Amino acid sequence: MSMQLLSVASEIYPLIKTGGLADVTGALPGALADHGMAVRTLAPGYPSLMSRLGRAKSVRRYDSLFGAPASVLAAKVGELDLLVLDAPEFFNREGGPYGDPTGTDWNDNWRRFAALSRVGADIAAEGVKGWRPQLVHAHDWQAAMTAAYMRFGPAHAVPKVVTIHNLAFQGRFGADVFAGLGLPPEAWGVDGVEYYGGIGYLKAGLVSADAITTVSPTYAEEIRSPAQGMGLDGLINGRADRLHGILNGVDTTIWDPTADGLIARHFSARSLAGRTANRRALEKHFGLDQDNAPLFIIVSRLTWQKGMDLVAQAIDHLVGLGGKLAVLGAGDHPLEGAFLAAADRHRGRVGAHIGYDEPLSHLMQAGGDAILIPSRFEPCGLTQLYALRYGCVPVVARAGGLADTVIDANEAAVGAGAATGVVFPPADPLALHGAIARTIRLHGDRAQWQAMQRAGMRADFSWSHSATRYAALFRSLVQGAA
Repeated sequence: MSMQLLSVASEIYPLIKTGGLADVTGALPGALADHGMAVRTLAPGYPSLMSRLGRAKSVRRYDSLFGAPASVLAAKVGELDLLVLDAPEFFNREGGPYGDPTGTDWNDNWRRFAALSRVGADIAAEGVKGWRPQLVHAHDWQAAMTAAYMRFGPAHAVPKVVTIHNLAFQGRFGADVFAGLGLPPEAWGVDGVEYYGGIGYLKAGLVSADAITTVSPTYAEEIRSPAQGMGLDGLINGRADRLHGILNGVDTTIWDPTADGLIARHFSARSLAGRTANRRALEKHFGLDQDNAPLFIIVSRLTWQKGMDLVAQAIDHLVGLGGKLAVLGAGDHPLEGAFLAAADRHRGRVGAHIGYDEPLSHLMQAGGDAILIPSRFEPCGLTQLYALRYGCVPVVARAGGLADTVIDANEAAVGAGAATGVVFPPADPLALHGAIARTIRLHGDRAQWQAMQRAGMRADFSWSHSATRYAALFRSLVQGAA
């Protein structure tokens, strides 16, 4: 008999995605199935998701969920077993999951994601149509209140796990929303949902969870420090016995250079020749010179956290050393402008595509020589894992999951054939300059470069290892609650 789990998340690939959260919630259920665990995912009924449902069955209704009618629909999309919160007043909107088409957050996000969390707790307590979860797994601040609603409600005994995908995003709101949350008075306090005089959704989830996970071992240690704890390091240190760093994995059915339908030509670690066709297609897309100069790529949110300001300042240096750069991403408008200006300034050597484009991201990994990821902090990072799988050498800051997954091309690692990338100190412009120069030198030695590519491609970052750890944690919690 499979263990029954409920995952609560604001994004799930391939139905709705703004970042790595969706990749995790989309891939983990399949990986856990191999461990005898059946996952149903509760997600908001955004238009993009509702349009993919096909046949769906109503399994729960609300005449008034935070003042709006709503229902829970059960459906399957591919291998995903979904429970969808169909609440048009909250989720049937144009724009992204969290904000309007201009990128401005909606002012009722506190209510939208409290509704998602409340429904998760209700399902934990009462089930739907004869099905009830044995454990609830909530992801990031948008779902973290599920654990708080469970703790202060009838589902308090059901094991609850909260995963931090990025501690910088905490879901903080004013104290005035507490009256609308439907929580008992005792939930207000430092041991409840109160956070520096307001409400903290992620904080409420972390203090209520039976276990806390992060998406890499190094990040689990980093967030215990004041520098990386984002104001929650005291709480996290106080619950360190419940903290687990479990590295994210890659869905190898989607990211597979031997079978990827989104790239120009397939290739493998044994035969890298196909990468040339992908490189030429990539150069053509970005209007870059078709030559053999080292081609760096960026696939990222263009933000301070990702260190994109450092890259913008280093572009002239990169081009001056003979490199080229292709950029895919969106984010802070000044940074978008800086990359567009660089593309105009260095025509044929720099190209920029502002926006998000999943097919293009596959081609970039398949055709780029090296990917720049100079993050100031990085909970896990999936982009470098995709790069490793596609023979695109990661050039990364020594932070979080980047430090856990990339082996620096120092003399010993190169000599042992273990090097998979270039690692440098985070938030250091001179270190980034040095890393770019070192990457270009390494690229000049064809045999050495291909050895790095092959070492990265042969590394196993599939979900199998990570799912084993999640399964062991979930099983221990369920057995402990029995």
